[in-house]
Formats: sequence, C-alpha cells, structure tokens
Amino acid sequence: MSAQPLVMILLGAPGAGKGTYGKEITAKYSAPQVSTGDMFRAAVKEGTPVGREAKTYMDKGALVPDNVVLGIVKERILREDTKRDGIILDGFPRTLAQADALTGMLKEAGLDKVLVVNLDVERDMLIKRLTGRRMCRKCTQGNFNVFTLPSKKEGVCDYCGGELYQRDDDKLEVIENRLKVYEEQTKPLIQYYQDKGLLHNVKSDGEIGVMTKKVLGLVEEHLKGSKN
Repeated sequence: MSAQPLVMILLGAPGAGKGTYGKEITAKYSAPQVSTGDMFRAAVKEGTPVGREAKTYMDKGALVPDNVVLGIVKERILREDTKRDGIILDGFPRTLAQADALTGMLKEAGLDKVLVVNLDVERDMLIKRLTGRRMCRKCTQGNFNVFTLPSKKEGVCDYCGGELYQRDDDKLEVIENRLKVYEEQTKPLIQYYQDKGLLHNVKSDGEIGVMTKKVLGLVEEHLKGSKN
C-alpha cells in the first residue's frame, strides 16, 4: 500500500505567515494549498451569492459562518487531486466545530494522518505585517510589505507593473477585530490539536528563509513517519 500524501493544517493568527509557508510546501511536495480566504475573495469578486454573504462578514473582520465554510471545504477535500497529491489547509479550521467536522471529512476521504503546525508570532509583529501588506491588483505574485518586503518602486508591482493596494481587511481597525476574533474562537484549536498529540509549535519570528527550512523539516519528518 502506498504512503498517504501530505495532509497538513497550518494554524496561526492573521499575518503569521500561513500563506507564505504554504506556497513553499506546495512547490516542494505538490500538495495543493487551499486557503478559504482566497476561495471567498474569489467568490466576492465573481459576485456569487455565497460571495456576497461572505463579504458582509469579511469587511468587518468577522468569521464566515461554519455552514457556509464547511460546504466549500468538503467539496475541495473530496476532489481526486487531494486524494492523489494531498492538501495544505491554510486558515481552516478556524473554530472547534470546524475542526470536528474536518476530522470526519478527512476520514471519509481516507486521509487520516495529519500534520498540524502552529505559527506563533507576537501581536505587535502581526499588526506590523498586516498593516504593511500590499497586494497587486493584476497578478497573484505581487504580495509585498512596506515594512519588511517593499516593492522596488512604491505602489508598483515588481512582477507585472500593476497597482499595489491595501485590502480593506488589512486596515488597522479591522485587523484589531480580526485578532480579537482569533483569540476568542481560533486560538483554542492549539489546545485541541495538542490534546490529540498532533501539534507542532513553531516560533515564527526569524528570517523567512530560516523559518521555511524549519517548517519543511517538520513536513519531511511527518512524511517519513506516515510510511510506517
């Protein structure tokens, strides 16, 4: 019987680096990175009913209700490429109810060996990362930070020359609410997965290259163990 593909949950507050490390893991191991935030933003852009509903919560920095999130995530987990290549869950689960539901989804898909990594970042650093973040309006590569990773020309994407902008949910008042929501509803997941013996806590405060090697090392150890 072949080894199970990589199934990974990336935990951490907004701005902890889940998207950044997820892309690196996908590049090395082929497991698709799935961000519920990206899914909902795409739905908002397309103007779908679920997108319009999600936008009312996202604009306030609140969590999208579980029933809306779970339907989208389950559909994604049951796709053939997940069973073949695995999956990296970025920003999901966000509540204990979602975590319980996810266990059932993965079992149904035959993916029961899970690596859970929590990216631990100080609050002041999170705020700096988020308020400084600038996204490109034209391409997906353009993800900069005015404090830690500025573009070569202010307001202009290095990759395509598109306009850089600050997302509404990266503004200070929304960020403070997002962090409050995280503390109240999402942070308990750390204890939840720790109790299951699945949690790996990574203090994510160093240089990105160093931290990436540390996270990739955990993935390699996990995959070796999943073959046994």
